[in-house]
Parts: sequence; C-alpha cells; structure tokens
Amino acid sequence: MPGLSGRILVVDDNKVIRQLIRVNLELEGFEVVTAADGAECLDVIHQVRPDVVTLDVAMPRLGGLHTAARLRSDPRTRDIPIAIVSACTESVDDGESVGIDAFLAKPFEPMELVRTVGMLVREGRQREPGPQGSPGL
Repeated sequence: MPGLSGRILVVDDNKVIRQLIRVNLELEGFEVVTAADGAECLDVIHQVRPDVVTLDVAMPRLGGLHTAARLRSDPRTRDIPIAIVSACTESVDDGESVGIDAFLAKPFEPMELVRTVGMLVREGRQREPGPQGSPGL
C-alpha cells in the first residue's frame, strides 16, 4: 500500500502501544501525532487537524468513548473519522452509538491497522468538501 498519506492522531495511555501504532503507520507514509489520553487529544486536536483519530477505550482522565462523543459534538471535529483500537471488545456497541467509524481489537495485525486507517482517510476526504478540508489536499 505505498503512497498512503495523511495525518493520524493516535491516542492511547500505553506508551508502547502508541509507539507500535506510530511505527506501523509511519512506515506506510502517514504522519503520526500522539496523545496519552482523551483530555490531551482534545487539547491538541485543533492544532494537529488530523485526518483520522485512533482511540483506546480505557484511559485515565478521559476515556475513548467519552472523547469520541466530545469530538462528535464539536462542529470543528464531528467529521473526523474515528477508529477505536482497544482490547475492550464489549465497547463495540457503545462505540457505534457515539459515531465510531471502525473498531480494531488489540492485539491487532499491523497490516489490518494500516488498511483500516487508510480506508478512513479516504472516506474522510470524500465527506469533507467544505472550506476546512483536510490538510494536504
């Protein structure tokens, strides 16, 4: 899948997981920015302007589902595709109710991660025709 591009905000409280996701996405051409929890995600998202956000579910301060709900309620971030990357598989239904676009169970296959993120970047670009379109368009 060469030629993939886009800015991804990876949000996970586990530093090793953040690095694993970062490395796998960067090897495929994505630019990756990380945050340690949902609160940090909300602090940086407007500066980062990602094409996709990946969220863990169980994090301190602000968990992934609450973060997703906050992103969906903000007109500036409501159209950013969100993927849950979590071992909490029982959260799939809850994720759908807050507008999650994809769910990846930990442990994940690196190529499945890349494929999912690439698909979300493409979908996000198709639904963002407005003046605030994705960076890099």
